[in-house]
Amino acid sequence: MDVKNSSMISEFVLLGLTNTWEQEIFFFCIFLLAYAAIMAGNLLIVITVTCDSHLHSKPMYFLLGNLSFLDMSLSTITTPKMITDFLREKKTISLWGCMAQMFFLHFLGGSEMTLLIVMAVDRYIAICKPLHYTAIMSRRVLVGSVLLSWAVGFVHTMSQMVFTVTLPFCGPNVVDDIFCDLPLVIKLACTETYVLELLVIADSGLLSFTCFTLLLISYTVILVTVRRGSSGGLSRALSTLSAHITVVTLFFGPCIFIYTWPFSSLSMDKFLSVFYSVITPLLNPIIYTLRNREMKSAMSRMRTQGINFRHTF
Repeated sequence: MDVKNSSMISEFVLLGLTNTWEQEIFFFCIFLLAYAAIMAGNLLIVITVTCDSHLHSKPMYFLLGNLSFLDMSLSTITTPKMITDFLREKKTISLWGCMAQMFFLHFLGGSEMTLLIVMAVDRYIAICKPLHYTAIMSRRVLVGSVLLSWAVGFVHTMSQMVFTVTLPFCGPNVVDDIFCDLPLVIKLACTETYVLELLVIADSGLLSFTCFTLLLISYTVILVTVRRGSSGGLSRALSTLSAHITVVTLFFGPCIFIYTWPFSSLSMDKFLSVFYSVITPLLNPIIYTLRNREMKSAMSRMRTQGINFRHTF
């Protein structure tokens, strides 16, 4: 037992995107700007939803604010570490730092998947049952739905991490990715992990596929229901749903691809890791602000109030 403990590794080495210094400087600048944009865009949405009283009566924006918070958190788990690693010759992360990163990635990812379903239900009630919308989507229901999404994310990550943290790591410690990816880390354990690898793939893949299927059914039901009404109603529904459908596609596309694609490709894995942790959180605020009149109006009101506040001093 003592020999085994003395040979346990204390850190993992991340290979990152490249080992060329010129490319690392280029990626450092690109991802630094991207992370700044992620934080600024999503934080702007959170502040706007919190401070603008006109949006408080609309449940969708409470959910949108929570989605932006999850996007900021997801990106913060991986991107700052990745940015600083571009300036380091040896890219390492401690064993427990790696475990924490994987825990929060699956916790926040599972929560965001569930929250997107809640947002789809919100759109269904708003479009198909507008007279009952305020009564059904009460503050109590909204808070309960958000807490449920966090609970699903916690159960999802615990179902995998409770087995992962007990694995012995005493051999190779090189992870060929930009952050600690659970399937890659499990393979480094110095014990048989075939069953655990299947569990991780099944757990994450099933959750992603189930949520995506429920979302697909929800939006299809909305469009079919509205189409039976009038062409004008269909046009308004498409305008309202386009941002939601775009975000759902961007989020679940790479997520399902990572866990269900039968062929392993390290370059593709790295591309999808970047897409999942950087590009999607960057695009979400752009999609919701550019395609949403109420959000643009709320931001305009905040800007006007800020100008008036400065003029009073």
